[in-house]
Amino acid sequence: MSILTTHVGSLPRTQKVVDYIFARENGQDYDAGAFDAAMTEAVLETVRKQAEAGIDIVSDGETSKISYATYVKDRYTGFDGDSPRNAPADLKLFPSFLKRIADDGGTPQYARPMCVGEVKSKGQGELEKDIANLQAAMAAHGVERGFMNAASPGVISLFLQNDYYKSREAYLAALADAMKAEYETIVASGLDLQLDCPDLALSRHMLFTDLSDAEFVKVAAAHVEALNHALADVPEEKVRIHICWGNYEGPHVCDIPMAQMFDTLMSAKARYVLFETSNPRHGHEWTVFRDRKGDIPERKVLVPGVVDTTTNFVEHPDLVAQRIQRFVDIVGADRVIAGSDCGFGTFAGFGAVDPDIAYAKLSALAEGAKRVS
Repeated sequence: MSILTTHVGSLPRTQKVVDYIFARENGQDYDAGAFDAAMTEAVLETVRKQAEAGIDIVSDGETSKISYATYVKDRYTGFDGDSPRNAPADLKLFPSFLKRIADDGGTPQYARPMCVGEVKSKGQGELEKDIANLQAAMAAHGVERGFMNAASPGVISLFLQNDYYKSREAYLAALADAMKAEYETIVASGLDLQLDCPDLALSRHMLFTDLSDAEFVKVAAAHVEALNHALADVPEEKVRIHICWGNYEGPHVCDIPMAQMFDTLMSAKARYVLFETSNPRHGHEWTVFRDRKGDIPERKVLVPGVVDTTTNFVEHPDLVAQRIQRFVDIVGADRVIAGSDCGFGTFAGFGAVDPDIAYAKLSALAEGAKRVS
């Protein structure tokens, strides 16, 4: 059986695309028609590169979005001003490193407005453009299966903090209600839906540092509950979920272990589970899945990250194959898809990996999958 290949979603954007996105972000004059044409052109090229690299389940690279979470401020009402910035706890432990990456431009610049009013959709027009661009590109390059990313209620609450609703729980509920139509629109188009959920891991050492791990697990469970509510009318087999500890090169010594988040992750209404197993902080955690094999629901498909997204090393295909084989041995080849640890273009105009090397990594991913197959 062939091992299918995919990735987490975001891919490097061209400078032309970045310039248009920041013109919109900064309130500058720009030609809306030219903006749309640039996105269509870029998605066509992004899908071509994925197909050539050997990726079976492709995305639009999140081309039109400034980031995987804060794009919602442009598509929903209720957001204005700026949210407080808080560096991850691990970087605070190494202030000289934090200063170095800040001085080197190693942190992305983009608006994080607060929630200051009722969150409501402005309509699905921008999403429908993204869907049309991806489907046209897939048809042009003979790709049969694609997915589109969407922010989870929990990750929106992490980056666009609440200054309107009476509680975090009320804010999560409002976000779940607002995002429901976006999720359903993606699935109705025939694409798979991917929910990006770094709130289930990254937020432990960004927003909830004052809690114990056990207390944080309860918070994360509430996030999944809100997400599952939003997915009530979406078939589970069309949903992917991605957990992340932060797509940055850093110490990551404050990351909550996968072992503590395993049950929460498995409780999400998503057939496909994407997670990190390639970076040095989480490469050992494949053993969690081995040791808890009996607790993995039979309907779940594991999508381990078998290439890292924070360094410019191109993994050897044999190493990729070894990483895939571990999970094949646990759940079988029919329940494993090879993926990436995270995205290669989490924020527009910012990424640790050179664009050409990103696609070389995807090619190594595909070649490693072939060697397992």
